[in-house]
Amino acid sequence: MIIRSLQNHIESKFFKQKAIIVTGARQVGKTTMLKQLVKKTELPFVFLNCDEANIRTTLTDISIERLKSIIGSNKIVFIDEAQRVTNIGLTLKLIVDNFTDVQLLVTGSSSLDLAVGIKESLTGRKFEYHLFPFSAAELAEDTNVLIEEQALEKRLIYGSYPDAINYPGEEKELLLNLTNSYLFKDILSLTGIRKPLQLEKLVQALALQIGNEVSYTELGQMIEADKLTVERYIDLLEQCFVVFRLGAYSSNLRNEIKKSKKIYFYDTGIRNAVIENFSTLGLRQDAGQLFENYIVSEYIKASNNKRKHAKYYFWRSFQQQEIDLIEEIDGKINAIEIKWNENKKVKFPSTFLDAYNTNETYVINKSNYTSFLI
Repeated sequence: MIIRSLQNHIESKFFKQKAIIVTGARQVGKTTMLKQLVKKTELPFVFLNCDEANIRTTLTDISIERLKSIIGSNKIVFIDEAQRVTNIGLTLKLIVDNFTDVQLLVTGSSSLDLAVGIKESLTGRKFEYHLFPFSAAELAEDTNVLIEEQALEKRLIYGSYPDAINYPGEEKELLLNLTNSYLFKDILSLTGIRKPLQLEKLVQALALQIGNEVSYTELGQMIEADKLTVERYIDLLEQCFVVFRLGAYSSNLRNEIKKSKKIYFYDTGIRNAVIENFSTLGLRQDAGQLFENYIVSEYIKASNNKRKHAKYYFWRSFQQQEIDLIEEIDGKINAIEIKWNENKKVKFPSTFLDAYNTNETYVINKSNYTSFLI
């Protein structure tokens, strides 16, 4: 069993009279991880799966007396896929406020209704975490660094979702099923989007543009939607943990790009499933893009798992000088270039280095990437 980096930290927060909330995309292992921690306590618990209609009905506008009958003598209440329950924040608040000797565990596959319902209701009453697909560090800890390095091509093609890792040889089928079954499930069910085909076309367009700056206007023309609709769809995809945006780093230099965005997928396997391309790297034109997406997403995972709270950007000037990734942490700035071709020489733009007090500059390639991620 692969140990998740957050497990020990989450376990240390048990029975602090606060809810523990774990968000993350479907099938990344939220339920599995928390069930392991619950089992370790050897305490009685009740598990409520909100994918089941009767559970959703029960938890909607529930009374304290009804909660007492459900919780009984259990010491842990585990509510899975909580975003599917209307006004779930009020229900969670009732549990935290009235059952102080009970540990409440909550998972959610989107931050849409979950965030709206919880932010006000559970202010000061929660520990909140995000779980990603497996990180390179988690996988290397389970095997070793050498084995993980040898698996780079598989990671770029099939990603790091638990199913893709645990069922070798079945990755393609599992990823296509995951994409078709779950990718749009929460977005469509929670938002009532009436044009799912438009959303699907947008995700495909984004998959073909990873590593490039995107124009909402151009994307709108591609899917026959206005700019605001495109922006709304991307926001929803982000809140359901399918993609994330990287903004442009800028201070006060006149020649910097300031408002542009790049969009990456949290998982390269999902990205490839969207465009249904699982070809080997030798047959692809996008190996460099995949590697860049992989490294950027791994940096995001590492910051989250290590509780670093770093901020990430890219940088570009109007003269087309560019830095792939800017890491801002504790007031320090690190500049990172990501190159699939390890023989390609890299020179960081003097415009950037002269303007900013850069702490470190790194060049990451396929020969040294594990030293930065593991």
